[in-house]
Amino acid sequence: MTDARPLGADEATFIAAVRSGDTARFALITERHRRELQVHCYRMLANYEDAQDMTQETFLRAWNKRESFKGHAALRTSLYRIATNVCLDFLEKHKDRTPLPSELSDSGSEVQYLQPYPDRMLPEDPQESVVARETIELAFIVAVQHLPPRQRAVLILRDVLGWPASKAADALELTVASVTSALQRARVTMREQLPGRRLAWRSPAIHELSNDERGVVKSYIDAHERNDLDGLMSLLRDDLRFAMLPEPGTLIMTAKDAVDGWVSGGLFQRGHDDWRCITTTVNRMPAAVLYLRTPDDPEYRLLNIAVLHVVDGKIAELTGFDATDKPWLDLPPTL
Repeated sequence: MTDARPLGADEATFIAAVRSGDTARFALITERHRRELQVHCYRMLANYEDAQDMTQETFLRAWNKRESFKGHAALRTSLYRIATNVCLDFLEKHKDRTPLPSELSDSGSEVQYLQPYPDRMLPEDPQESVVARETIELAFIVAVQHLPPRQRAVLILRDVLGWPASKAADALELTVASVTSALQRARVTMREQLPGRRLAWRSPAIHELSNDERGVVKSYIDAHERNDLDGLMSLLRDDLRFAMLPEPGTLIMTAKDAVDGWVSGGLFQRGHDDWRCITTTVNRMPAAVLYLRTPDDPEYRLLNIAVLHVVDGKIAELTGFDATDKPWLDLPPTL
């Protein structure tokens, strides 16, 4: 695979490391690409822990195949090629990693292996950050999971990373015609999964939280800490889409039904009404981290993470993640 470009400093240093067998220098060079490769693997797999593992596997495979690197392609391109195929190999071995039909006909499918992605681990490269918001949001990640693995890879390489068809075809060992056909089919599926959303991912996208989003997550936290059920209800749209992973079932419900369901499940009642919350961002989305203290416990313990999709000042989608004993966001277990 060639990029029609002169040998760069990264490539020359990499080749020198290969020739000398210098593992420390190899690690230093490849480590620069860890964050963007990890996001790439996350887009492919929708699971933060798996993305970490596959990124590490990418570096291991790159080292094992180091002698084949001649500098004809950029090192970054070569690492993306390896990472893509590492993820495809993973998906071949884990055929259960597909969305499951929801029990409710109006609710689409469930991606029960979905995990949130901490914003602090997103690439610092501004060019990557420009496209990160809409291609890292939960709705996009879930929609991508509806694509067969090779269509998934083609869509990400072509429409997210902006690779030309010939480069994507080379990476996936496909013909250009096959890549073009796969991309067309993938785009149709993405339009079906993301109705009404902007799909031009390569054009500039705002990646900062809006004032509406900041205000809503603050109000959501305030309502919890005050046990203000009316205030909480006022933040929810009446066509709220709610999911609590890893439990099955995305529900479409009114604001009242949502709050009534949480109360009937025991929350906001005596003994389960002492909240402390902190704000964070995951997948470039506002999120509230909820801690609950029970009467016999001196500490507030991490309960769950509520990721909010805000539309016109109200919560249109709320995806909750059970955070009990989950280390993936490096959140304090107690407050």
